[in-house]
Amino acid sequence: MTDAPRRPDPIPLTVLTGFLGAGKTTLLNRMLRDPALADTVVIVNEFGEIGLDHLLIEGVTEDMVLLGAGCLCCTVRGDLIATLEDLLRKRDNGRITPFRRVVIETTGLADPAPILHALIYHPYLVMRYRLQGVVTVVDAVNGSATFDDHPEAMRQAAVADRIVLAKADLAGDTAPLRARLAALNPSAPIDPPDVPAATLLGGFFGLDGKA
Repeated sequence: MTDAPRRPDPIPLTVLTGFLGAGKTTLLNRMLRDPALADTVVIVNEFGEIGLDHLLIEGVTEDMVLLGAGCLCCTVRGDLIATLEDLLRKRDNGRITPFRRVVIETTGLADPAPILHALIYHPYLVMRYRLQGVVTVVDAVNGSATFDDHPEAMRQAAVADRIVLAKADLAGDTAPLRARLAALNPSAPIDPPDVPAATLLGGFFGLDGKA
């Protein structure tokens, strides 16, 4: 009797979120230069938003480019689930280099809960991807005001496994915001914006209260 083919190990996936203007694009731009992202696919909303010209090596397809650090960057074409499924098809049939990690950049206005729910409960994706962690970028200057005015910004911070506090050098005293973040999400470490990409991508995702 022939043994059944071994199911491939799930691909770790990190969600990068943060409200409009928080500094998410700046963080992503720095991460895209990091050798730690070699063999990684980064899914963004629009190439133009992060300015890839200085990192570009070659176009792979209409919606996918190869960057200097060795990672692939692609745009969401309609539905995120369809994009993730399409990446698997291209990987499995050899149309793109096998990747070992995925990073998803969400829109600034997105409530991450539906994305996390789909990644946890989709019958096919849950076999092929493993949710590694959620990284949320918070603006140290305007973070508290943003939380007051936009509930989705609070939800982004509440589901984070790691929080990156951007623009802290411009904010003065960040202790009140740090205390608010600690009360909102006591388990999430608060990192500076220059935290290594390998640290951000090595988080652990906990299901409790996330979806």
